[in-house]
Amino acid sequence: MAAPLPRIVIDLEKLRHINCGLGRFSLHLGEELLQVAPGRFEPILFLPKGCERYFPGGGYDVLQVAPWKKEALRRLYRPLARPFLPKPDIALWHMTNQMSKYLPLDPRTPVLLTIHDLNFLHEACHDEQVGKISRKLADVQAKIDRAVAVVTDSQFVADDVAAHLELGGRPISVVPLGLSAAPKAAAERPAWLSDGPFLLTVGNCLAHKNFHVLLDLIERLPDRRLVIAGKKATPYGEFLGREVSRRRLANRAVLPGEVSDADRQWLYENCEAFFFPSLTEGFGFPVLEAMHAGRPVFLARTTCLPEIAGDHGFYLDSFDPAALAAAFEAGMAAFAADPEFAARARAHAATYSWGATARGYARVYESLVAQNPA
Repeated sequence: MAAPLPRIVIDLEKLRHINCGLGRFSLHLGEELLQVAPGRFEPILFLPKGCERYFPGGGYDVLQVAPWKKEALRRLYRPLARPFLPKPDIALWHMTNQMSKYLPLDPRTPVLLTIHDLNFLHEACHDEQVGKISRKLADVQAKIDRAVAVVTDSQFVADDVAAHLELGGRPISVVPLGLSAAPKAAAERPAWLSDGPFLLTVGNCLAHKNFHVLLDLIERLPDRRLVIAGKKATPYGEFLGREVSRRRLANRAVLPGEVSDADRQWLYENCEAFFFPSLTEGFGFPVLEAMHAGRPVFLARTTCLPEIAGDHGFYLDSFDPAALAAAFEAGMAAFAADPEFAARARAHAATYSWGATARGYARVYESLVAQNPA
């Protein structure tokens, strides 16, 4: 008689925010793990109420998210419940992000922790933020202490974790994220974008995105426009708006706010070049999305970005306006001189798939279950 398959809980609680980054990660990871699970493990999806609709094919058990299951409460009643708990039937609990508020009730259940980034360490640090950063580090450390292993999205984040937190001999693995299929592009140029060549960047307007250096660039490129597509109702977004007005760039620097998937894809496919001067990233999806659209990509040589882009992008080694303009001119010339550059970049981006992500996690599950038998 075959041994029963290990039962593994996969925390997909962030599906309650389906349109945020962790919500989409939860959706794609859940979909693909259900494809690789048969014959390997029994998936138990930790889901908010009603989120079974995202996985209509079945093949899994459900553990319902509930307020009383939050760790803030469980830590209070766990000592009382512990003597009455039966032998655990869960082989592994996957905490899929470092901000999760949920842990298994039974302290004997092994936990795998995914840490997507420690970006709060690399953003501008003011004295009044030091205490907040320390609290965030302590929270992540407590989750590492509860885990038997850690996974990150990139080697940069793995190194960051090892440098700033105590792993205590726990193994750390890198499982890259996947690139979703590109949506169909809008049929027409967005109404808010006037005719002419334009440079593009994508992301919410947060200080670490460093978008303001691109205003310096277009001041030196008078025949180009700049589109900054992403949430702009932020303090940094307000700063960018003021800078656009102060520099009298309203006709050439456009901040449309959040755009539809179809419009964003049109922007990717039709921009002259894509810029990503971000100072800190856990992964950097927009870089791969622009590469997949076949556009030349100019990006900062910071955090995980060189790891993700490899030699398929043009790097910004200085944010000095003259250096930015020189990098743009040199990169565009190199892109035009190499007819295969875009095809190689597309092929590189295509290597990042959610199927590969799920297979990577399945291998980690199997390794941990073998090391921590019930």
